[in-house]
Amino acid sequence: MDFQVYDFAIVPVIVALVHLAKQLGLGVKLLPVFSLVLGIATGIFYVAPGDPKQAILVGIVMGLAASGLWSGAKNTVQIKKWR
Repeated sequence: MDFQVYDFAIVPVIVALVHLAKQLGLGVKLLPVFSLVLGIATGIFYVAPGDPKQAILVGIVMGLAASGLWSGAKNTVQIKKWR
């Protein structure tokens, strides 16, 4: 499978969906799990539908990246509000 740059451009979409889930009332402790599930689902159905091992691996990477991106952005906003 050949990776394309736009395959990983889905990470901000996952971040947005996780934020939406938070606004709809999903518990804060479940947000990283939700991010991981969205990443794996994206890997299976979009990035590598014909290769389950690769799809799950790429999905885990995208989910964890989205979770880290969300956490980093949240911490940055909190620091700016604190100052």
